[in-house]
Amino acid sequence: MTLSGAIQAYVDQKRAHGVLFDKAVKDLRSFLRKVGDVPLDTIRPAQILDFLNGPRTCSNTWGKKFSLLKFFFEHWAARGLLDGSPMPPRIRPPAAQTFVPYVYTRNEVQLLLRATSSWQSSSWQNKKMCRMDPQTFRIFLLTLYATGMRTGEALNLLRKDVDFKRGVIRIRGGRFRLPRNIPIGPDLQARLRRHEHALANGPGERLYFFVGKDGKALNENALRVAFRKLRYLARVQRYDAAVYQPRMEDLRATFAVHRLASWLRQKSDTNRLIPALSAYMGLCGLGSTERYLKLMPERFRTQLVMLSPQHPRRKRWRDDRALMKFLADL
Repeated sequence: MTLSGAIQAYVDQKRAHGVLFDKAVKDLRSFLRKVGDVPLDTIRPAQILDFLNGPRTCSNTWGKKFSLLKFFFEHWAARGLLDGSPMPPRIRPPAAQTFVPYVYTRNEVQLLLRATSSWQSSSWQNKKMCRMDPQTFRIFLLTLYATGMRTGEALNLLRKDVDFKRGVIRIRGGRFRLPRNIPIGPDLQARLRRHEHALANGPGERLYFFVGKDGKALNENALRVAFRKLRYLARVQRYDAAVYQPRMEDLRATFAVHRLASWLRQKSDTNRLIPALSAYMGLCGLGSTERYLKLMPERFRTQLVMLSPQHPRRKRWRDDRALMKFLADL
């Protein structure tokens, strides 16, 4: 069996058992392009390492690709098509994480939102690629910034998930498939209500809260391309040595940092509020929130020292009954 046939059979079996496997399919096809459509039993460890050690491959991505290929080859070895797995030893040392999310300034967020009004009329906008009106684009980005939602969570939001009576958004199918309810402020409620009213008067059933002009859910890849062009139109870019320019996903990090900075300026009880922020954003454990603390401006360094677990004045947030009830209700 050739590598292409083995990949197709492997993917078909996974999907027959209900596994989406979309990202894994891309990685397997990338491996196929690297190695070529050779017989499965001729693949050697050196070829696998050559693929894994490609340029700009971070430690996390390397580990995921290694595990994917390991299970792939073990699958065929167990079925007698291979004498054994050709996987090399897992010898790559862990590399330091170098990617740093971009934190937009409030002025840059405003520039992006304003640019949506002229985004579709610009000469380089491919209307066939992303059939989305400027108002939808604007409220989608505003929702990401105002709630810290993941992009996929916002795209999967249904109209029934937005409860205007309670001022709550129900987020389904987030990370690890754990749903949560997040409260939203009156300003965002008002803008979302106007958007929902426009949906009700539009053609079609429109089940999703954010849809294109055809009433169907927005395409994530087309949305990312549209955002890159919007960022260019708004002239928002990184000037440091970073490889990656500001992304749509960075609105989530921006939400967290701006929220933390606001609490510190107001001298709020951050020891109590940080666990709430972690639960609000659907993070697993307080350790996930610490990376946002590292993105805080240097002028808040003194206040951040107060958040250290070793600080004698720090209170235990688990002893706060009101906070624990709030977290349980999310």
